[in-house]
Amino acid sequence: MKKTIFVVAICNKIHMTQFSDNIRFLRSQKGFSKQKLADALEIKAAAYTTYEDGRTEPPFSVLQRIARYYHISVDLLLSVDIRKVDIEKLLTLDDNRIVLPIAVDKNGENLIEIIPHKAKAGYLAGYSDPEYIESLQHISLPFLRNGKFRAFPIEGKSMPPFQDGSFIVGQYVEKAENIKDGHTYVMLTKEDGIVYKRVYRKGRRFMFHSDNPEFEPYEVKASDILEVWQFAFALIGKEYQPDNLPQDNMRDLLLDIKMDIKKLVSKIS
Repeated sequence: MKKTIFVVAICNKIHMTQFSDNIRFLRSQKGFSKQKLADALEIKAAAYTTYEDGRTEPPFSVLQRIARYYHISVDLLLSVDIRKVDIEKLLTLDDNRIVLPIAVDKNGENLIEIIPHKAKAGYLAGYSDPEYIESLQHISLPFLRNGKFRAFPIEGKSMPPFQDGSFIVGQYVEKAENIKDGHTYVMLTKEDGIVYKRVYRKGRRFMFHSDNPEFEPYEVKASDILEVWQFAFALIGKEYQPDNLPQDNMRDLLLDIKMDIKKLVSKIS
């Protein structure tokens, strides 16, 4: 049996009842009066009272201020009864913009969501939708702990030895500055969806390289990257065939030289 702690993506329309209940609960937890909280938020006490009573909706700037004051996401304030959530166990992203779903089993062990091949195309639309994430199957790998992990399907032959049917288990990376040159990552991008590449920095952009030199590297803007998952483990679904393995040392050497030349040309350009 599993349980899932999550919040949903930001809504276009504020759920006033839930929001009002949440900010009333948070204020009571701190033991603050409405006036004291309003002063901390730099708004009028009368205005704050209308938010807590559910009579008016706060402007987005005030909504952000409240979220930052309590160090929780706007999503959490709007959509989830936080009285039923252990906030300390939630994994937050940059700028309090969302909270990732975290699935655990009955013993509290972290479960790993598996993105199946047939659902790969839908991940770009569903990665921030808790209903989509909750519907995924899960596995548990006891040696992968202290982080948030997710398994992604691999297609094509751009990253040998991984072939169609393989899964890369990635550990969630919270900030772009934590990306290390030359390491491999599952990247979710606005243009290509899920890709598994070796990544290098290039100013405010990133170069995505395939380990198969037949595939050209390409450049991606940091603003086009939605999620980053660093390689943690691989699940290979097919056995190796002789044709999949290098035939001799000379071939390996030529492929390495070709890749080095491409990297050098890329840096020069």
